[in-house]
Amino acid sequence: MDIIIDIAFIIFSYLFGSIPTGVIISKYFFNVDIQKVGSGNIGATNVARTLGKKVGILTLIGDALKGIIPIIIVRLYEPYPLNQTLIFFCSLSAFLGHLFPIYLKFKGGKGVATALGIFLMLFPFQTLLTAIVFF
Repeated sequence: MDIIIDIAFIIFSYLFGSIPTGVIISKYFFNVDIQKVGSGNIGATNVARTLGKKVGILTLIGDALKGIIPIIIVRLYEPYPLNQTLIFFCSLSAFLGHLFPIYLKFKGGKGVATALGIFLMLFPFQTLLTAIVFF
């Protein structure tokens, strides 16, 4: 029974990671198809270049949440020593969902913001330190 629940978490993570944040924000709030302007990428960089930095930051946060939320859900469901493998597969699924979203015929973003969300959850101090050094 636990394996079925674990598989459900992994599928949920992929489907959640597949949510095209940049497309939703650009299309429904600005009536712009982000896939047809700029570089054609659905990620935060193209959104920021096309629609402005504030909208790009909103997209970045949305894409990062695609990596954060599945990990939070798994941590709430299963205790620490047992959940590491499930967290790995859910993180990978969310990341792959962003790269190859089922909702956009498997043509997604580059995965930088989603990976950032995953790294923030798994290695918060190291990720923040890296961001400080980078910027």
